[in-house]
Amino acid sequence: MIGFELSDEQKQFQALARTFAKETIIPVAAHHDREESYPEEVVRQAHEVGLLNVSVPEAVGGLGLSMLDEAIIAEELGYGCMGIYTILMASELGIMPLLLAATPEQQARFLAPLLEGPKLAAFALSEPNNGSDAGGLRTRAVFDGDEIVISGTKTWISNGGIADFTVVFATYEPELKHRGTVAVVVEHDRPGLSCNKLHGKLGQRASPTYEMVFDDVRVPIGNMLGEKGDGFKIAMRTLDKTRIPVAAGAVGVLRRALDESRAYALEREAFGQPIARFQAIQFKLADMKIALETARWQTWHAAWLADSGRPHAEAAAIAKAYASDAAFAAAQEAINVFGGYGYMNEYPVEKLMRDVKLNQIYEGTNEIQRVVIARHVLQ
Repeated sequence: MIGFELSDEQKQFQALARTFAKETIIPVAAHHDREESYPEEVVRQAHEVGLLNVSVPEAVGGLGLSMLDEAIIAEELGYGCMGIYTILMASELGIMPLLLAATPEQQARFLAPLLEGPKLAAFALSEPNNGSDAGGLRTRAVFDGDEIVISGTKTWISNGGIADFTVVFATYEPELKHRGTVAVVVEHDRPGLSCNKLHGKLGQRASPTYEMVFDDVRVPIGNMLGEKGDGFKIAMRTLDKTRIPVAAGAVGVLRRALDESRAYALEREAFGQPIARFQAIQFKLADMKIALETARWQTWHAAWLADSGRPHAEAAAIAKAYASDAAFAAAQEAINVFGGYGYMNEYPVEKLMRDVKLNQIYEGTNEIQRVVIARHVLQ
């Protein structure tokens, strides 16, 4: 029998995250978007209430929440501000490779300290000349005795300049392409590492994005996750999972677009009556509702598959592509409902569209998701 009822604990996390979004995130979201400023106080409070680094395992003192738990929380935080949520989500992205490939000693060494304060992790795969081509890495990893020397440049790295550590993917044998890659944990204070914050983003401006330059950065060989050659596999397994909370955040934006549109349509009058009475507006709201329910159930289905240990790459790709495309379309329609006011930053809907555009791009563009889906269809 299929059941759709959340557990009592999941309902509590949902309520906590919903209250946090309403009372802590939404009041400051526009300010941090406008100023491109890091919401340090929000992140601190997220840590205090238990909404930061929620996937850190119980074995090292964390909550060890499931992927479905994360998706439930992600929807609520994405509803508040996708940019602020990305800070928290990107930390979970940085944690995931350690959940998949780290030894117990490595998990204790790197993950336990994240629980001591509002600390973050990061994930560095993309480079200036290869975004979707994750097998064509140019960042080099040279094995030198009991150390690994990393040189190269990573870009579009969320949290990169403020994270306690970053999981860096590099090649030690370019001729082997994806089979010659490694995943290495690099602590933020390693000599030779410099980080440059990127400015001028269309949306998600509260989320700090960095270029990271590695100038012969040395780390112990004990910082390598898995074995030599495992880097690409670890990266792909990571993204297969973390595309699910990306989809869930988009669901939150979609729900916000619907809520804002509904409230405005009931209030705004034209031709002597609320515009909610016009069928043209009703159809927009109905389409948003259809997309919302469909995106949420697909996202939760992908999360359930991941938590059950079943194959979930295709379901996660479907969820990520559908939810982010639907959320972007809903945000556009919300602007249409608001008319001229929707085009102004006095109202939140223009920000919803700018923010959720990135959900269609990061953690694998939606074109890449369609490649993944097509491969499964054709198998």
